[in-house]
Amino acid sequence: MSTLTTTTPLPKYLREDEVTQECKDLISSLPTEKGWLAAHLHQYQGFWITTRYIQGVLAFQKHFQPHDTDIILVTTPKSGTTWLKAILFALVNRVHYPHPQLHHPLLTNNPHVLVPFLDIQLYTENQAPDLTSFASPRLFSTHLPYVSLPMSAKDSACKVVYLCRNPKDTFVSLWHFTNRLRQESKSPNSLEEAFDKFCKGVSLYGPYWDHVLGYWKESLEKPQRLLFLKYEDMKEQPYAHLKRLAEFLGCPLSPEEEAKGVGNDILRLCSFDNLRDLEVNKSGKLSSGEDNGSLFSAR
Repeated sequence: MSTLTTTTPLPKYLREDEVTQECKDLISSLPTEKGWLAAHLHQYQGFWITTRYIQGVLAFQKHFQPHDTDIILVTTPKSGTTWLKAILFALVNRVHYPHPQLHHPLLTNNPHVLVPFLDIQLYTENQAPDLTSFASPRLFSTHLPYVSLPMSAKDSACKVVYLCRNPKDTFVSLWHFTNRLRQESKSPNSLEEAFDKFCKGVSLYGPYWDHVLGYWKESLEKPQRLLFLKYEDMKEQPYAHLKRLAEFLGCPLSPEEEAKGVGNDILRLCSFDNLRDLEVNKSGKLSSGEDNGSLFSAR
């Protein structure tokens, strides 16, 4: 088994020492379990979050000021996040990039750069990030459960798109993903141990069913603000759900666009196979330290 040497810096997503005193004080009062990838998971507001990301959650809850035109994509980890980020960006910005096969930002940028995570990226890297450079509508994402969204977001008119996936496939994908990231430093999690943790709810942003049900109930109460999507349905009928997403966001495909095949062009651009084969997604790292390629190695 290989081990990290003292000269090998930990990736950002594994670092636990770069947190504020406020975060340390909170963590000391929280239930803690061994993480799948990071050393620790802490139960905050009923859900399990890594040490590093709790700091971003606190800053996000305290400082985020939404615009009514904001769009926030929410997912459980490994439920099609990268795919839907690409679709969301291409759909909302299709007027600016009418020929997606040419000079499109998705050809040279990872989807997580174009639709950044609020808590585990923007507010973790900077307690008060400058969001003024984002063009309207601003596109953001998070894995947070509904209970942990800032009240400012819940009280605003911003749109929330939620995507969930079959729990078995979510678990298997998460197990492969975390083991792939563990390869350089630790032995893999056993399938049995990981499955036991997942069933007990001890997984990143778990418990799974509590996460899903929180958004499902909210989508029933506020369907004009929260769209609930299922990964399997989108895979089976991508065009129908692309149209549904566009209508929910207030930018429906026009008859002229449908006749020109704009929706199909977006789906081809954002397909898993196309995104995986782009050079930008084969190399480089996200700002949090994960390899871009790790996002496309397993579905």
